[in-house]
Amino acid sequence: MNLKMIIAFVTDEKTETVLQAARNAGATGATVITSVRGEGLEPEKTFLGLELSAQRDVLMFLVAAPKAREILETIAEAGKFDEEPGTGIAVQILIEDAVGLKTQEEALIHDIEESL
Repeated sequence: MNLKMIIAFVTDEKTETVLQAARNAGATGATVITSVRGEGLEPEKTFLGLELSAQRDVLMFLVAAPKAREILETIAEAGKFDEEPGTGIAVQILIEDAVGLKTQEEALIHDIEESL
């Protein structure tokens, strides 16, 4: 199966917006890891040892490869990744193989066949 994984690191307040945008663009599901920490070019400031940085979430989407770029661009736009610094980043990687997709297999195969 021709699959890619999109991994998005987003601010907590953008999670639902990005999830919905991905679903609207063709993602059939997601895994969300909440309350992670990230740093940009400059380390986050602290106050008496307490971090002042916002919570981040990691969103992972396993998608049909032909739809991956469209989904990636859609979530970047929905999350305003290029307009608002610190809101999030997303990457896609090629998946060599996967198991446990029986419930989504029909939708994924349809997306792949549709792109051919």
